[in-house]
Amino acid sequence: MGCDRNCGLISGAVIGAILAVLGGILMPVGDFLIEKTIKKEVVLEEGTLAFKNWVKTGTEVYRQFWIFDVQNPQEVIMNSSNIKVEQRGPYTYRVRYLAKENVTQDPEDNTVSFLQPNGAIFEPSLSVGTENDNFTVLNLAVAAAAHIYQNAFVQVVLNSLIKKSKSSMFQTRSLKELLWGYKDPFLSLVPYPVTTTVGLFYPYNNTADGVYKVFNGKDDISKVAIIDTYKGKRSIYAVFESEINLKGIPVYRFVLPPKAFASPLQNPDNHCFCTEKIISKNCTSYGVLDISKCKEGRPVYISLPHFLHSSPDVSEPIDGLNPNEEEHRTYLDIEPITGFTLQFAKRLQVNLLVKPSKKIEALKRLKRNYIVPIIWLNETGTIGNEKADMFRSKVTGKINLLGLLEIILLSVGVAMFVAFMISYCACRSKAIK
Repeated sequence: MGCDRNCGLISGAVIGAILAVLGGILMPVGDFLIEKTIKKEVVLEEGTLAFKNWVKTGTEVYRQFWIFDVQNPQEVIMNSSNIKVEQRGPYTYRVRYLAKENVTQDPEDNTVSFLQPNGAIFEPSLSVGTENDNFTVLNLAVAAAAHIYQNAFVQVVLNSLIKKSKSSMFQTRSLKELLWGYKDPFLSLVPYPVTTTVGLFYPYNNTADGVYKVFNGKDDISKVAIIDTYKGKRSIYAVFESEINLKGIPVYRFVLPPKAFASPLQNPDNHCFCTEKIISKNCTSYGVLDISKCKEGRPVYISLPHFLHSSPDVSEPIDGLNPNEEEHRTYLDIEPITGFTLQFAKRLQVNLLVKPSKKIEALKRLKRNYIVPIIWLNETGTIGNEKADMFRSKVTGKINLLGLLEIILLSVGVAMFVAFMISYCACRSKAIK
């Protein structure tokens, strides 16, 4: 009788130990098997679920615009006063709804290249006004021409054309004109061939953005869909901030760090963006990047909205700015197993440099340089509820189920082992007495 009882207790302890060991083994082995199954479907290659959804995303992507409406144009022209701006917006467009084109796999470096066709559809219900709303903004053609053509004689000629066209340092334009293009009266008088249509995003519709080159994830699933290069150049980077929950899916939030817009003294990687020693205060100013080389010499600078994380000398000549970390930063929410971006907010500001010019009357009273904010945008996308449900069932659901099974087996096994061993020891102690 005692032997049977002791044998039963030992058997129970052994079963408990086996369950605990099984739970422990499931942790690395089960995780490996499930992740291997999932990763087959998230690689960006023909035939996978991920590839189908990646070529033409079903997620709605919106681009919101806020315009900096100048309140005191004459004061600036005559007295070189601070520029007072008032933010107006959002004006919202649906973008990135067209399928990717020229998709080409490169098996040597496990990347896939593509072009993203451009298209923008105005969304009145998500906007504060219409595309015909008017704004007072910097005259893009006048500011750029004075910067590009710095020869005194050429500027005299330009000045006569600017006066003849009745152009000035500032202009009034509709949202549609400012974004997508308008025929500039000054450039239309230039006697040699130039592009006479001007717009912040001209040309856009019926064009394509890229070439993008992203990792397909075949060699390292954590890099899937991450941009390797854009137009042959390295892309900007983000850093990990925190882990959050997005519609029941654990994701890692990555943010664009202030260092990305730092001066070359703070971040040597930005040395190529410092092309003007005077404007940049001998490359000590920070928070703006000169991208004129990418814009055919036009003095375009990009920054975070409202000059967030910029040096005081950049924002000092502009009144009406209210930089806010939460509202103006850029972030991406990435699911760590698949590497998919499930939510993002890309926020950037477009600025134009304008400098004094003795030969151009519209600019000759200026006593300082301005980096003038024109517009800032917020491009956002969030995984829809239907796709979030599918993602949870096919990815996180399986992982959570496996994790629960591991915990149950481990917990029950350890509990059984401890309980039966205590009982066995107690019985042995009584038998000895």
